[in-house]
Amino acid sequence: LQTEDIDECHLKDEYPCYGVCTNTPGSHTCQCPPGTSGGATAKNGCRPKDNFTLALKTVIGVGVGVFMSVFMCFWLYLGLQKRKLIKAKRNFFEHNGGVILQQQMRSNRGTAVGGGGGFKIFSEEELEKATNNFATDQVLGRGGHGIVYKGVLEDETVVAIKKSKMMEKSDIKEFAREMLILSQINHRNVVKLLGCCLDVEVPMLVYEYVSNGTLYHFIHGKELNNDTALDTRLRIAAESAEALAYMHTSASPPILHGDVKTANILLDNNLTAKVSDFGASKLAPSDEVQIATLVQGTCGYLDPEYLMTCQLTDKSDV
Repeated sequence: LQTEDIDECHLKDEYPCYGVCTNTPGSHTCQCPPGTSGGATAKNGCRPKDNFTLALKTVIGVGVGVFMSVFMCFWLYLGLQKRKLIKAKRNFFEHNGGVILQQQMRSNRGTAVGGGGGFKIFSEEELEKATNNFATDQVLGRGGHGIVYKGVLEDETVVAIKKSKMMEKSDIKEFAREMLILSQINHRNVVKLLGCCLDVEVPMLVYEYVSNGTLYHFIHGKELNNDTALDTRLRIAAESAEALAYMHTSASPPILHGDVKTANILLDNNLTAKVSDFGASKLAPSDEVQIATLVQGTCGYLDPEYLMTCQLTDKSDV
């Protein structure tokens, strides 16, 4: 007696198979598709195989753990460095008289110093942005007291930023008072002090930008020639003298420059003279006694009496 073979793969109701069904003589097989495993006779019984071995899982787990540990340590390091930087900036600000200057500015609210367009305390980040991180192509000049950079503030104001090399501790004590007084100078022949930066080791000064260079370059360069009118030359000399006279007699207290030379006299587009660089300036005491100070300034331009006596007076500038 010969029996007929039944193809169970076609009888899905009686022989359910949700995988690969293969008919065999007298029976059939039901297997999960390649890449999966489980029970193919049950719906959703075949699931993707886990290709990761225990060793590989361990390696991956350890690697992720090490990466996260390193990342957390680096993140904590950056946080600590940032806090140290903030603390250092705060200490510099206080040491350079920033708190005192802020108090004085608030007390003078409504004046040229306290007004919205007057003197401002800049952050180091603002000046770095203005000078493209103090790029060498922004350098306007170098001197004994430091380097002067050209900068553009966020409001598109073009400024000259003086980055000093060093400052005596005795000068730092009076720095806030000097800044407040210097910021109130408002004379067409004196370069205007717009602000300062105090959250650095050595304070930086921000001045108005004078576009036509120094009198030194005007005299020794191609700008000055026989066609330059005599009255223009005399006017530049007279304007420089007017600036010194203003600082000596009209400023309160009087301000002594201490390093008057052609390199410290700037010219604008109209060849108007503007005295600059108060790196060696001194505020005369209220009792108008001569100032005893260390000899500073540029050799060749120093008053011989000042050089010998260390006594800086208004006559030293003249």
